[in-house]
Amino acid sequence: MNQYEKYKPIEFEWIGEIPSHWNVKKIKYTASINDDTLPETTDDNLAISYVDISSIDQGRVASKESYYFVDAPSRARRTVKDGDIIVSTVRTYLKAIARIKKPEVNLVVSTGFAVIRPYEIVPDFLGNLFLSDFLISEIISRSVGVSYPAINSSQIGEISIPIPPPPEQIAIANFLDEKTSQIDKLISNKKKLIELLKEERISIIAEAVNGKNKAWKQKKLKYVAKLRDEIINNSDFKISVENIESGTGRLVNMESGNNYEGQLSGFRKGDTIFNKLRPYLHKVYLAERDGGLFGELLVIYPSNEVTPEFLFYKLFSKEFIDIVDGSTQGTKMPRANWNDFISQLIIAFPNDKNVQSEIVNLIQKETIRIDETLFKIGQEVELLQEYRTALISEAVTGKIKVV
Repeated sequence: MNQYEKYKPIEFEWIGEIPSHWNVKKIKYTASINDDTLPETTDDNLAISYVDISSIDQGRVASKESYYFVDAPSRARRTVKDGDIIVSTVRTYLKAIARIKKPEVNLVVSTGFAVIRPYEIVPDFLGNLFLSDFLISEIISRSVGVSYPAINSSQIGEISIPIPPPPEQIAIANFLDEKTSQIDKLISNKKKLIELLKEERISIIAEAVNGKNKAWKQKKLKYVAKLRDEIINNSDFKISVENIESGTGRLVNMESGNNYEGQLSGFRKGDTIFNKLRPYLHKVYLAERDGGLFGELLVIYPSNEVTPEFLFYKLFSKEFIDIVDGSTQGTKMPRANWNDFISQLIIAFPNDKNVQSEIVNLIQKETIRIDETLFKIGQEVELLQEYRTALISEAVTGKIKVV
């Protein structure tokens, strides 16, 4: 792509050079921050759609939860308008940033977001700026705290950004909307294929471990497995629920847990890590080494009657997940209880551990093809996402000329 004829250096190294006719301003001079909040006097029966940090995916609001105000989380307070940008001020490394476009009535976001409202800048241009590498990195670098890094909304306003003339802002925004829509369509198609492959994988496991029409031993889970209750001060291998991929049991985004400081629940190689918060997310992991975890995860280890791998696949099976999910308590953050429910479930398993191993080997043989394909498609998605981010960053900083 073409470049501008002349560039000028600026003092902010995270931006580098910009076209010579562009300006630089602090965000607070181009947008307001956190203008509107629901008061405590809000009608209890007001129906709202709520967005929290976990609702954000790739620069958009991917999901919402419906509440009456009286039942909503205490953080459900910030209201938004068309053209706003919401920026997570907590756990900034998650990069939970999204543009708000034509929101439904009574869309409310968590107070964990700063709501940026453009007034001296084209909203779509500023929205793309917030999705650029340089601005995201600057927000993260200004965050304070190790295990729970956060930034004040006012500090976001102090960050300087490049400002092209309004006609160029519009042209850049239109260019990026067209290009990113094309990329997003490719990503969406690949993600649909990933979900189909995950479903096939889950079906293979369920069929192998259900024990129907077989003379398998049946016992309550508490007699076959125990809950590990071990506190450790540190580990070079830390995981949280965010690191376990739904529906595969693979670890992802491991850099997010590296900075956590505090006590951990210890686990050992061969333990099954089971997500008790919103079990329907299907996050179950077989520990490949000793380590520590934080968050609402159960550490379950097998008795001598079952192999670690067979127990993992049993707890990973869709049938088991669905039963546990049906027992959860709480509407906002449904949790499953080990003592009262999970440990009381009856599971079927072959009496012969050699048979268990044969079943595990069969599962691994059947799923390895799927896993290899999932890995390949996952890499393709990552490359597309990286290209998307790079394209946005190049355009909004003037490294490429799109006018």
